[in-house]
Amino acid sequence: MLTQDKKLLLIGQVTALSGVPIRTIRYYESLGLIQSLGRTEGGFRQFSSDVLTRLYFIKRAQSLGLSLQEIGEILQVYDGGKPACDDIQQKLKDKISEIDRQIEQLLTLRHELRGLLSGWDSLATKPEDTICPIIQKD
Repeated sequence: MLTQDKKLLLIGQVTALSGVPIRTIRYYESLGLIQSLGRTEGGFRQFSSDVLTRLYFIKRAQSLGLSLQEIGEILQVYDGGKPACDDIQQKLKDKISEIDRQIEQLLTLRHELRGLLSGWDSLATKPEDTICPIIQKD
């Protein structure tokens, strides 16, 4: 008989316990992020209870901006028996650099938009050959 730690969970139970939809669980399995341990005679996927920890990690890493590809790379390191913290640290540093670049691009865009709006004059007539001359001029 299986102990509580070794109890296999059906995909519906995993969904209920984790809050992750069945469709997402199947997708993660197709990407190799999680693995089922087999199927019941009725064809239902079975998972170890460890899948809950793995799903929590995946969702948390996604909330920090990591892609599923990056998460997969981290899990490969972990599954290889090595600590994944160094890889995670580097990916988070890279994410910060990416965010800094995006912030700079947004600040530049905001400055440009403010410049356009500061000299905005409504046109009473429809201009020829342009949709809006204010944004079409260089």
